[in-house]
Amino acid sequence: MEHATVGFPILTMLVAVPAIGALLTAVVGRKRPEFVKLTALLSSVLTGALSIWLMAAFHAHDGGFQFVSKHPWIRTWGISWHLGVDGISLFLVVLTGVLFPLVIAGTDPHHDHRAYLAWLLLLEAGVMGSFIALDLFLFFAFFEIVLVPMYFLIAGWGYEQRVYAATKFFLFTMVGSAFMLVGIITTAVLGKAGPNGSVSFDLVDLANHASFAATTGRWLFFAFAVAFAVKIPLFPLHTWLPDAHTQAPTGGSVILAGVLLKMGTYGLLRFGVYLFPEAARWSRPLFLTLAVIGILWGAIAATMQSDLKRLVAYSSVAHLGFIVLGIFAITSQSATGAVMQNINHGISTGALFVLVGMIYERRHTRQISELRGIQSVAPVFAGVFTVVMLSSIGLPGLNGFVGEYLVLIGSFLTARWWVVVATAGVILAALYLLWAYQRVFHGPVDDANRGFAELRWREAAVLAPFVAIVVFTGIYPKPMLDRIEPSVKQFIAHVHDATGYVEPQPAGEGAP
Repeated sequence: MEHATVGFPILTMLVAVPAIGALLTAVVGRKRPEFVKLTALLSSVLTGALSIWLMAAFHAHDGGFQFVSKHPWIRTWGISWHLGVDGISLFLVVLTGVLFPLVIAGTDPHHDHRAYLAWLLLLEAGVMGSFIALDLFLFFAFFEIVLVPMYFLIAGWGYEQRVYAATKFFLFTMVGSAFMLVGIITTAVLGKAGPNGSVSFDLVDLANHASFAATTGRWLFFAFAVAFAVKIPLFPLHTWLPDAHTQAPTGGSVILAGVLLKMGTYGLLRFGVYLFPEAARWSRPLFLTLAVIGILWGAIAATMQSDLKRLVAYSSVAHLGFIVLGIFAITSQSATGAVMQNINHGISTGALFVLVGMIYERRHTRQISELRGIQSVAPVFAGVFTVVMLSSIGLPGLNGFVGEYLVLIGSFLTARWWVVVATAGVILAALYLLWAYQRVFHGPVDDANRGFAELRWREAAVLAPFVAIVVFTGIYPKPMLDRIEPSVKQFIAHVHDATGYVEPQPAGEGAP
């Protein structure tokens, strides 16, 4: 169900503003280089303001798509400019709007500011479009646009092996996208969900009216799922991620962890399970197993890392495994937790990458063995790192706990033994993060670390929004839950209508 279309095209503007900003940044940089960062920052701040306005105007208890904008684009093929947002995508849009200005304000490239900032803004436009597109062809276009700026950001401003990492990232995601393109075209042609049985790429029409034979639906589901599994990345398709994170510039790592990986988990929920609920239920054991393997493998691999940034990169594999677990458990609580954990991981891990980048700028090394005793010379820096690290672990009272807790208790109803195994990942997360913190910040300070600078005002201004969200969401998650839950319940109802699936209820619930 869709909410009525509004007059002001706010969703279109969320894509247009950063795209125009990228063009202006490239043009202004040629004539007035001193205005490059100001132009980019104003574009990203305006986009962020629009996303916050969207959140404020969002009807909290409406589970349907809101702020819908739908216009024919390629009428012959059934392709339209169809945008909409619901509780599942709302906070991903807000997260994107908030992260990009923080990255632009808080990180500086070592060369060619104009191209770096233009690529960042184009990346923002692509990510925004991916989270609000309700047309399969339009979604694919935005999904692919993202690859180009991310490739150039890693290859142009990364570290020693940046070209190798960027190429690996590009090839992995392009191969996955090739499967999805075939799946999208086949779904539209076979689905015939348009007027009078015509071809349509409209997500809502296909989900509500298209009918596929069981085997056909499963093949199509896997065509989509491969692309999203690569983007997440889901074990064993995760091998590009540690290299990309490690070699990317700090801003690139923050955006990669914060929002790019979420295109995979969001796509799996919105374009995978929602379009092909029967196939998703049939393949549950496979995806639950891969999610749990990813949780354990990512945690164990993170424990063994000597490079602090690579450790945080492997932690993402583990955290995203929890999100996939929540999606395929197919309960209201687990799916709500998965949507929340999308946001929480973006905030916590994004902040960790910012902090690791600050450590590298000061010490020009990320080797844990060369970092010791920093707490004694930079206690405020260490304190901020502690809060963010504990949120990543999932400490009660901070944002990481809420989503992870909902995933585990919700998944226990339908995937009990997978949850039992997955809880080991919670323990391992505490192990690798606390151990890394102990080695970097505690102990006698090395001579090379005696000059480690305390947190500066500009750095504190960038980190303050991260810490504020970590604490506020951990203490008072109700505003998020009020907006997410109605859409999740509508999603579960759609699975029920398509497959007859009945969500199990916790023991005692509904009793008189």
